[in-house]
Amino acid sequence: MFGMYRNWIRKKRHKKHISFQRMIQIFTAVLINGYIIGFQKGKIFIGATKAICVPVLNCYSCPGAMGACPIGSLQAAIGGRKHHFPFYVLGLLMLFGIFLGRLICGLFCPFGLLQDLLYKIPIFKFVVPKKIDRSARYLKYIIFFVMVIFLPAFAITKTRVTPPYFCKYICPAGTLGGGIPLMLADPSLRALIGLLFQWKVLVLIVLIIMSMLISRPFCRYLCPLGAFYSLFHKFSFFQMHLDKDKCIHCKKCEHSCPMAVEVTRNLNSPECIRCGKCNSVCPTKAISSSFCYSKKQLDMVKSEEK
Repeated sequence: MFGMYRNWIRKKRHKKHISFQRMIQIFTAVLINGYIIGFQKGKIFIGATKAICVPVLNCYSCPGAMGACPIGSLQAAIGGRKHHFPFYVLGLLMLFGIFLGRLICGLFCPFGLLQDLLYKIPIFKFVVPKKIDRSARYLKYIIFFVMVIFLPAFAITKTRVTPPYFCKYICPAGTLGGGIPLMLADPSLRALIGLLFQWKVLVLIVLIIMSMLISRPFCRYLCPLGAFYSLFHKFSFFQMHLDKDKCIHCKKCEHSCPMAVEVTRNLNSPECIRCGKCNSVCPTKAISSSFCYSKKQLDMVKSEEK
């Protein structure tokens, strides 16, 4: 264990620069949670920007949040008293998905940043068996269609307002960014802590531990927003490209992939979050990325998928 920690320190000394991905992740996290006074006073920001959905999972109840969470907004629109069809939220999410796909997950998501940092802790790493991994990845689609869409639309209560099931029972970003800071800042809220909050904290703790052992477990298995973006992933304007003539099949790209994507077989898999790690470790620079506007580029992507 000591030897592993010593090697980790050495790597850190040699790698002093911060990657482009990390800089963007930090900038985005600060930008969309920039209401510092909210953390000090324990009050939620209610300015005009709170009506705008950010493209990432970021709790509306976070004291510093400057915008609305798209998953929370989707549930609120579907499960509200009038049960409106969420044209605005769904249209905005589709726009994000078509332009960027899961690049949003790899480059902008604050909870993705947290998982990346936790995985860097030098402890034993666990490799999920392929059969279990592949089956478990479907869970996030079930969560999206059942907890985010179906239950808010059809599990109508006497008040005709259905609770945001995903936010209420699962969302770790809400617990970390909203629930815990508000509890720490407001003593009156701490007196109201019950089984539900304890459950949410347990979910968060389990995911934190898992993130130390497995790269991006929440993104792989639970995130409904990632599930939605993956539906547009292969058709989004931003695509990855593999030059098979340059590829030497060293598999360094696959060993570095945080989502365990089989890069050389299916580079534009719906599970790819466009983090760029495969590109950075490729010794022959066979992997590249770009916005696909031309028919030639789109045909290239389709041929790679075959």
